[in-house]
Amino acid sequence: MATEEELRNWYLRYVAALNAHEFDGMDEFIADRVLLNGEPGARDDVVTVQKEDIEAVPDLHWEVEELLFDRDRIAVRAINTGTPRKEWLGVPPSGTSFKIVEYAIYRVANGRFVHMTALHDSSELLRQLTAGSSGVR
Repeated sequence: MATEEELRNWYLRYVAALNAHEFDGMDEFIADRVLLNGEPGARDDVVTVQKEDIEAVPDLHWEVEELLFDRDRIAVRAINTGTPRKEWLGVPPSGTSFKIVEYAIYRVANGRFVHMTALHDSSELLRQLTAGSSGVR
């Protein structure tokens, strides 16, 4: 089992790869088969979603605010920011940026994520995205 410091460095490399939009190396971080928000899936499914998000929000950025470890589990509080340039989550682009909090819990086995759960306030995200299109702030 990795030490807390090793897990911290590994996780921060994962976030750096996300922020650099380097998806080709995700096999270092995500197992071939993974539970994503409780649903079975594959690493390719996760990467497809990540790529689609970046295509719509080219400046999507994750900033880790808190990082906690419990043996093979990682808990994260991150700030997600970006400005959609294409329709995203059913909302046409308006030039409006968003800033939301994401909470994520991961389980790591054999050096890769095998369970990934993320939660964010989708109502707040949609409120921010639609506020720009209606002129309301």
